[in-house]
Amino acid sequence: MHDFRFGPAEFYLVGFEGESPDPATFHALRDLIDRDIVRLLDFVILTKSDDGVVELRELAPDGGPLRMGEVMPIAAGLAGEEDTDALAELVPPGRSAAVVVLELAYARELAQNLAAAGGQVLRSERVPAPVVNAVMDILDQEGE
Repeated sequence: MHDFRFGPAEFYLVGFEGESPDPATFHALRDLIDRDIVRLLDFVILTKSDDGVVELRELAPDGGPLRMGEVMPIAAGLAGEEDTDALAELVPPGRSAAVVVLELAYARELAQNLAAAGGQVLRSERVPAPVVNAVMDILDQEGE
């Protein structure tokens, strides 16, 4: 029996102004979590000062200034120091970003079922939505 506790994890770096995201920034994420489409594995805020010093903060379970309702990461620490250091390089000085690590519910089930059938995912690649949409727009125009 192949019973996977977790499926593949995806890291997102979401930039915003200020030190904390506006609550509306992650409304869509909360909606997906509430509908069990994704599970929040980890969530870290990176704030880079104007002189390049990086401060890390995690969601506060006690209702502190950084929270997302009742949602807490189920694998806090999954985004390790090497990950956050590499992602912090992409954040401009004076800006902040959230490192959001998600598990897509269907991906866990797919990986589990493939493994049970003797299959093995050899590679998976994500094409960003803006790229897919731009290519589809081009194809639609060519088909007219």
